[in-house]
Amino acid sequence: MSSRIEQLIDEIEEYIESCKYQPLSTTKIIVNKEEIEELLTELRQKTPEEIKRYQKIIQNKEAILNDAKEKAQTMINEAAEHTTELINEHEIMQQAYAQANEVVQLATRQAQDIVDQATMEANAVRESAMQYVDGLMANVENILEHAIEISKAHYGNLVNDLTSLNDVVSGNRAEFQAQNAGTEDDVLSGRHAADDDLDVM
Repeated sequence: MSSRIEQLIDEIEEYIESCKYQPLSTTKIIVNKEEIEELLTELRQKTPEEIKRYQKIIQNKEAILNDAKEKAQTMINEAAEHTTELINEHEIMQQAYAQANEVVQLATRQAQDIVDQATMEANAVRESAMQYVDGLMANVENILEHAIEISKAHYGNLVNDLTSLNDVVSGNRAEFQAQNAGTEDDVLSGRHAADDDLDVM
């Protein structure tokens, strides 16, 4: 929306454009003195009011600008403080993470040592038990074979029975050895699985 001063200037310009030129002149015009003075008088009266209005608008703009600057500076200060807090928290988290990582690594090493020791002890016990049982079966097998040899000359039917019994013992021994071999594979597999679990930690 244009001000009254701008309207008056437009009206003066339109009035001048509508005036007739003096005879034999292309630059001088004939004006109505009262009409032009009326326009100029109103222009003089309106000018101070318009100036005050614009000054008030400028002052308001400056106040708004200063308020915006203050708010912007406050936001910058708060952002700087928040950034500093985040940096400090990040450093604390980094230290806590490093300490936690050291604890995890130490616990992993200790757990691995315990598993290795338990595996060695289990293997030693199993090997001793296998040797003991195998020795017992070997003694029984030798006794039966010796009994068969002695009985061959005296007891025909007894020989057949002892031979069958010997076959059963031999089969049981072979089955025991096969089972122990499978158990050993299971122990090794269990050790590998335990190692994998510890690696995941």
